[in-house]
Amino acid sequence: MMTTPAAPAVNTVAWFEIASDDPEGVQRFYGDLFGWRFRTDEGSAAMGMDYRLISYDGDDGVRGGVFGTRGDMPGHAVFTVLVRDVAETCRTVEALGGKVLSQVVGNEGGPDFAYLHDTSGNLFGVFAPAGS
Repeated sequence: MMTTPAAPAVNTVAWFEIASDDPEGVQRFYGDLFGWRFRTDEGSAAMGMDYRLISYDGDDGVRGGVFGTRGDMPGHAVFTVLVRDVAETCRTVEALGGKVLSQVVGNEGGPDFAYLHDTSGNLFGVFAPAGS
């Protein structure tokens, strides 16, 4: 029986991303290791991005993604926190001594999001659902 995932609460880890210049290899690895399933994110594909959505056996909810970097950035695995307002969160991160690496607000192709560094230089992300 498939279960419907509960909506994540604001300020909780709600997504993860694995970035790689070998998304096929990463997909095989995690698929074989954990039984994860993958499908192309059509919205990202329409914008020329290689992004694959991840779901788990027994759960049709999408939980994360594999981003094909095409070698344009280092591979990484990052957790992403659901926030109410990406721009405000970025201002708070900087006020607390963190760093905003990139920020996309008003994204017609999907949710607002940002990649950030905490005060130790650890990468993490934040996002707000589209239309929030």
